[in-house]
Amino acid sequence: MSNRRSITVGTGPVSFVDLLAVARDGAEVQIGDDALKAIDRAREVVEELAAAPTPAYGISTGFGALATRHIPTPMRAQLQKSLVRSHAAGSGPEVEREVVRALMLLRLSTLTTGHTGIRRETAQLLAGLLTHGITPVVREYGSLGCSGDLAPLAHCALALMGEGEVRDASGDLMPAADALVAAGLSPVELAAKEGLALINGTDGMLGMLVMAIADLRMLLRTADIAAAMSVEGQLGTDRVFAPELQAIRPHPGQALSAANLVALMADSAIVASHRTGDCNRVQDAYSLRCSPQVHGAARDTVEYAAVVAGRELSSAVDNPVVLADEGRVESNGNFHGAPVAYVLDFLAIVAADVASISERRTDRFLDKTRSHGLHPFLADDPGVDSGLMIAQYTQAAVVSELKRLANPASVDSIPSSAMQEDHVSMGWSSARKLRRSVDGLARVVAIEVMTAARALDMRGPLTPSPATAAVVATLREAGIAGPGPDRHLSPEIEAAVSLVQSGAVLAAAESVVGALA
Repeated sequence: MSNRRSITVGTGPVSFVDLLAVARDGAEVQIGDDALKAIDRAREVVEELAAAPTPAYGISTGFGALATRHIPTPMRAQLQKSLVRSHAAGSGPEVEREVVRALMLLRLSTLTTGHTGIRRETAQLLAGLLTHGITPVVREYGSLGCSGDLAPLAHCALALMGEGEVRDASGDLMPAADALVAAGLSPVELAAKEGLALINGTDGMLGMLVMAIADLRMLLRTADIAAAMSVEGQLGTDRVFAPELQAIRPHPGQALSAANLVALMADSAIVASHRTGDCNRVQDAYSLRCSPQVHGAARDTVEYAAVVAGRELSSAVDNPVVLADEGRVESNGNFHGAPVAYVLDFLAIVAADVASISERRTDRFLDKTRSHGLHPFLADDPGVDSGLMIAQYTQAAVVSELKRLANPASVDSIPSSAMQEDHVSMGWSSARKLRRSVDGLARVVAIEVMTAARALDMRGPLTPSPATAAVVATLREAGIAGPGPDRHLSPEIEAAVSLVQSGAVLAAAESVVGALA
């Protein structure tokens, strides 16, 4: 008996939690009984139309610009095979396993709505691939984000036919037919409309959106930790984060971020040391003082994206769709990825700007004219040692890349299919670059945390707040050493990145102050 979590599809929209469990944690998947009945009802409609003399798009016609050709009954099984084989035209590196599992789950979710006309055995085989950890090989390039993520989904449909390449649960590359046999599964012979139902959805871009939202929610709280450490380490004031100041500009994200900063710096001897009236600092630089405004705007944008993702998770994206209660099949434009593509691009802007302000806070530590008494570049013996000079270079290189990635993909459109598909969303491209942006943000924040930790050590004997001290201790326990002579920095940077991406930095702070908002 497997100890893995199991989720049931077809009892309502897939939740963020369930998607992450399947995509990242390998949860098993089954289909609910009510969903199987809905699948059967829709299938009856498709079979009636398939038997009728009147052409029905996707059932007895060609596709896209070839939709005007009526396909005779004996050729319809070949029609579905040809559709999947021809559309499995991806190129480039393999897409990550978690992305492929997410798009498979979301396609299955649409199949279980009873609006696609799939057969139950085809849907059950897709669930079986997920449960057995069989992941079709999907390539980087091929989707225009309109008519769905056609090429990526076609590679998955190909595996259901026992064709193409997959990776098994251990990650070994093998022919799909061999993987199915090893798992005790049998390939399907696609029937009328099934090929189209399997490939016509926004599932890849939506899966990447949900995972990016989950990652950004964690990273933005971690960015608050980094900002608190920087304000503290640069002898900044926490008074600008007071709740009464946030209340007069009532953006919800700003208030949450500011509250985090106040909590994180509570009981800091470093902050207390310059609260006296003889401090000649009137106000801090924008990168310190405005952290809640930037981080808060980022939070609000992420939550807007979550609203869009929630709507999409509740959708049945296919063309044509089966309206089983009315006994008909209708063409529509719901496959267009614009709603998802826009917020994917918006989040890339968020990642770039939060990384940008993080890099500016870091740079202030390294400049002796702005660091308020710290060694140049936080070096042990400046001149002999370069300290963290080049760590900031690395940050700057990443931030520059993130600014390029913030250019929207969704404003581009290259017509396809002989001008039948003359406006496309490029949402898959938006999602692919957002994944790079989220990774880059984690790297930039990690370097700020690492830099701020060294600065806090150098403020001794004054002690930081209990929360930021817990973060410093976590870094030191992971082998990221404090001040001292120059050493090989790259392993320490990568260790810091791992601590940020795993949530360990967040957990360290929250072990003191409780859950951050």
